Order: sequence, then C-alpha cells, then structure tokens
Amino acid sequence: MQRTILITGCSSGIGAALAAELHRRGNRVYATARRPETLAPLAEMGLRTLALDVNDDDSIAAAVAAVEAEDGQLDMLINNAGFSQVGAVIDLTREDLRRQYETNVIAPVAMTRAALPLLRVAAAAQGTAVVVNVGSIVGLFTTPFAGAYSSSKAALHSLSDGQRMELAPFGIRVVTIQPGGVRSAIGDHAEEAIRLPEHSVYRPVEAGIRARAQAGQQGATPVQAFVEPVVEKLLRNSPPAIIRGGKNSFRLPLFKRMLPLATFDRMVSRVFGLDRFKP
Repeated sequence: MQRTILITGCSSGIGAALAAELHRRGNRVYATARRPETLAPLAEMGLRTLALDVNDDDSIAAAVAAVEAEDGQLDMLINNAGFSQVGAVIDLTREDLRRQYETNVIAPVAMTRAALPLLRVAAAAQGTAVVVNVGSIVGLFTTPFAGAYSSSKAALHSLSDGQRMELAPFGIRVVTIQPGGVRSAIGDHAEEAIRLPEHSVYRPVEAGIRARAQAGQQGATPVQAFVEPVVEKLLRNSPPAIIRGGKNSFRLPLFKRMLPLATFDRMVSRVFGLDRFKP
C-alpha cells in the first residue's frame, strides 16, 4: 500500500535517509527542511520537497496545506527535526533552553496538531495513521554537558506516551524512535552550538565538552544500516510503539538501569573530564 508521508528535518542524516528509503519503497514522501536548497538531492530522486520551519506556525500551516491540496490525507507524520545543545546546564542561557525545547519538544506537538485533520482522514479511510516522534536513547539517561538535549528527548518520550493513548481512539498510532549512535552531522552541529562562556568554571574541561558533542559519532552505525530495519517496522500494519537501533541503543540504557546511580555518575563524569575537579 502506498502511503503519503511528511518528514521534518530532511536536510541530512536520519531525516534524509528515512525520506529516501520510504520513497524507494514506493511511498509518496514529502521531505521538508528549513532551508529547501538542502533538499536538492532528494528532489532529484523524485521526492516532493517543501520548505518548513518547525518553529514557525505559518510555515507549518503552509506545508500541511500543500499536502492537503495534493493528497487530501496524511498516512504518516515523522517528526524528526531537532538539534543538540551542548554545554554545562548552569552555563546555558534562557534562550539556549528555549531554543532546545522549542525545536525538540514543542515543535513535534505543533506539527501533530496541524496535521491531525489529515491524519484522521487517512485513519477513517484505511483504519490507521501513524505519528512518529524521533527521540533518542539519551532521553533514557543523562551525561554531563548534554543535560538540555537529554531532557528535551525525555520530554518528547513522555509526550509521545501521552499522545499514544490519547490518539488511539481515533485510529492514530504513535511510535517513538530512540536512536543510539547513528552516523550523521549532529555531532558537528552540536560542536558548533557549544555554550562555553569565557568565564565558565568548566573552561578547564573544554576538551571533555567537545568530546561530548561528538560522543555519539564514535563508531556510530551507518545511517542506511539504521533506517532500513526502522522503515520495515514503521510500514507494518501494527508498528511497535518504540523502535530502537544504532550503536549502544540497548546496552547503555541497560547499564543505566543495572548500575547503582553513584557508580554510573562516576563513570560518565570521568569520561568527560569532570574527575579533574577535586571536592
């Protein structure tokens, strides 16, 4: 069955790979990004492309209207757009935290709300529609210098849990993808967005902060190897509520559950240089 699918954050990485793989499997895919010129490779493959800033309600409305005008319904919405704000929590400004939560938490809800009428049309016609929220395994545990990002993904997981129950009566399934280490540009983007003020008490461990920005990219799973099994599960008649994949996507959350909290804290603090500070 051919599905109409809208994906946010398709300029690179997981979003672009999901869009290409879903298109390859015969679906009508709308790939979107804030800068539409980054979608040229997908357009050349035959995908429909749209400009979409997930933090702008007018932009969201225009993208949904474009899908409605051409297809009249939406079988699957994939909320993939997001970014990682790296830095010690105490160094982050109000604006840093707002930006992190606006993009990673509030935007997926805004997208789902705007697309809900089209999702309900699809569910009424075919028995089901799907909302997919791309979280992260770091929403299951937190490391130093990633508190903002981890907390935003934890919040998205919780919102997905709520929506899964709330939208079920309307035939809409909610799936949360929780990637581990998947090869993409997120580490480079995170390093560019590091918050480390000149006066920060964490200046002596700047190397650890920069290492945290790239931590998920060390030995990461190739993006195509990640998306193929994910897409296979998403296209099932009854997709699972939670899909994990990528490096350490099962091992690290298991370690967090099994280890005493103090032991886990010491281990990850040492990895990112905090053992340099003596009480």
